[in-house]
Amino acid sequence: MAVTVETLEKLERKMTLTLPVGAIQSEVDSRLRKLARTVKMDGFRPGKVPMNVVAQRYGYSVHYEVMNDKVGEAFANAANEANLRVAGQPTITESGAQVEGQMAFDAVFEVFPEVKIADLSTAQVERLSTEVTDAAIDKTVDILRKQRRTFSQRPQDAAVQDADRVTVNFEGKIDGEPFAGGKADDFQFIVGDGQMLKEFEEAVRGMKSGESKTFQLGFPADYHGKDVAGKTADFMVTVKKVEAAHLPEVDSALAKALGIADATVEGLRADIRKNLEREVKYRLLARNKQAVMEALVGKAELDLPKSSVQSEVDRMIEGARADLKQRGVKDADKAPIPDDVFRPQAERRVRLGLVVAELVRANGLHAKPEQIKAHVDELAASYEKPVDVVRWYYSDNRRMAEVEAIVIETNVTEFVLDKATVNAKTVSFDELMAQN
Repeated sequence: MAVTVETLEKLERKMTLTLPVGAIQSEVDSRLRKLARTVKMDGFRPGKVPMNVVAQRYGYSVHYEVMNDKVGEAFANAANEANLRVAGQPTITESGAQVEGQMAFDAVFEVFPEVKIADLSTAQVERLSTEVTDAAIDKTVDILRKQRRTFSQRPQDAAVQDADRVTVNFEGKIDGEPFAGGKADDFQFIVGDGQMLKEFEEAVRGMKSGESKTFQLGFPADYHGKDVAGKTADFMVTVKKVEAAHLPEVDSALAKALGIADATVEGLRADIRKNLEREVKYRLLARNKQAVMEALVGKAELDLPKSSVQSEVDRMIEGARADLKQRGVKDADKAPIPDDVFRPQAERRVRLGLVVAELVRANGLHAKPEQIKAHVDELAASYEKPVDVVRWYYSDNRRMAEVEAIVIETNVTEFVLDKATVNAKTVSFDELMAQN
């Protein structure tokens, strides 16, 4: 088999393959003979169908199948022999070249690019750090207390205040007309928790049980209810019941209720600190990893394979359709989603993937078995039965592949931070928690 490779543009290549006609026909005949032994056709006993009849019925499809197999095999062998790293699938067509006793094909395809990474010591990376303070622990204790609060009815003349749970009837109208979701009876919410719009809470605050009030409420322009977004409604609200909140004391009883092994206040705070430090660690790692990846991409020079970008676009579109389907959107699998919506993000993902792969290859940053084990053990440590969680991870190759990818990213992050110019920045616990 003779092979020539031609560079068309950047990463695009063209390969001409030639295959002996005799070898193709020989394989077609062999498959037809095998098929004749099992094929069933009216008027003939199994295995007794004449070859010319079998060839007439199945010859075209078998020939097509053989051509696909042989050309695909020839392309794979030729690419391997030429040390080509093929990106995506080739487009193969019959060539106009005439070679006696041979069939010629043109395969147009892309190769993965050469990735050039500049001196990482010139890269600037902002590295965040955060301390879990006593104030952060206090705030978490307050959240846990709120989750276990109880309520008791206030006297008839008690005015609504923050943290009260109120039961109301309300009805809203826009230009005198009711609207969907604008009316409810015996509706409960806790004042100050942000469940209702600010104007609604302001209207109810200070009212007493049995009182009614009318007020105007302007829906934000970005309100989730598109029919009322940006419009002003007239509401009438009646308070039916006002209940005061009671938070549990911070004591051993609360620690015990929360399942803390050392059922003391000190044990509770120690457990909270441990959990917060774990969360802070993961958030800092994610944030610093993102900063490293941005810096890494900025120091890389490469062309992007169009086929890889298109595959990523297609994958993202399928993901978007699956998400729409999960939300109950009708005919979500046929939803028209233009490629351009995802192309910039797809290009960035492909670029980052190629750069990271090159850095891993060139510097031996692959995930070691002991690193993978340590990461799985760490993930399992926060569960009641860590051994079962470890077994759950190791029982699924896909889950282990995800763990391996995380470890590799961590290795890359540490490698870049070791080389780059790092600008340390301390942020508060609240600031870190507020970041997406």
